[in-house]
Amino acid sequence: MLEITVHEIRGICPVHSTGDRILIEGPNIVVAETDALCTHALSTLLHYTTILEQSWCPVALGLTTSEDAAHAYMQCVDPGPPYTEGGTVIFRCRKIERE
Repeated sequence: MLEITVHEIRGICPVHSTGDRILIEGPNIVVAETDALCTHALSTLLHYTTILEQSWCPVALGLTTSEDAAHAYMQCVDPGPPYTEGGTVIFRCRKIERE
């Protein structure tokens, strides 16, 4: 299972707040345990979720540094100011076991 949290917001995000969590288990978004879901962010997140869940290799994918190999970092596609009135959200992902 993957836990994706909102690590940082640069600008203003109308959907997410810092600390929001998205849980993904296989092909399912665990809606009951997900705080918010933005369609702009999904295009980036879903690009990596299958491979990260099957073969955790964020360093090889260029999603983190070797110093933080326990997490993968991804970013919303909204560039934020001065290009849009929104903001860029930085997501931090980690692989977890179901409790």
